[in-house]
Amino acid sequence: MSQYGQFCPVAKAMEVLDERWTLLVIRELLAGSTHFNELRRGNPKMSPALLSRRLRSLERAGVVRRDLEDGRTSYHLTAAGEELRPVVEGLGAWGIRWIGDLGEDDLDPHLLLWDMRRTVPVEEWPAQRTVVHFHFADQPSATARWWLCVADQQADVCDYDPGYEVTATVETTLSTMVRLWRVDRTWSDALRAGDLRVDAPTDVRRAMPTWLGQMSLGAVPHDLREPAAVR
Repeated sequence: MSQYGQFCPVAKAMEVLDERWTLLVIRELLAGSTHFNELRRGNPKMSPALLSRRLRSLERAGVVRRDLEDGRTSYHLTAAGEELRPVVEGLGAWGIRWIGDLGEDDLDPHLLLWDMRRTVPVEEWPAQRTVVHFHFADQPSATARWWLCVADQQADVCDYDPGYEVTATVETTLSTMVRLWRVDRTWSDALRAGDLRVDAPTDVRRAMPTWLGQMSLGAVPHDLREPAAVR
């Protein structure tokens, strides 16, 4: 843990929070993940060994509590951890407003579908099992196809064909889908530009934006940076 040697409360807080990945682990716990594999799915580029170290550090700092029930370990935020919610949400809102650029390294289908699964508005979906198949044309074959299944008011995501009848197929690129999810683009714009195609009956095509919803920070006003000065 970094030591700044300052009595400033900001410095003392950063001694706990500024290690790489730490706030993203807290973000996942705030989003409802409680088990190790769930935290991994929310941070797919984080190694299991590093995640273990960060959880131990947060536990020692009194931010995370580890529970054991029926032989299974779960992780929960303490009161101190829960108090970080407005901090994390504020950072996310700041990132939406002021950091608009996304590079190829920022695009991850595992994280995208995991985030969609846990926030998709299942109450907007039909009562019967409904499956949306995503095909990301710009991805290698191993990560190009995903299935989002909603049944019994529960959403699940698969990177293999679950064998159920597909209600709709969304053909696009990962880049386009991420920007739609972040509300950097609109569905109508992507459809007009030919960057998105939804293969489904008309009523399903119209309902798709509502079915999928948007990321939790999507309603925040986007990218407020001033244009670069012309020289």
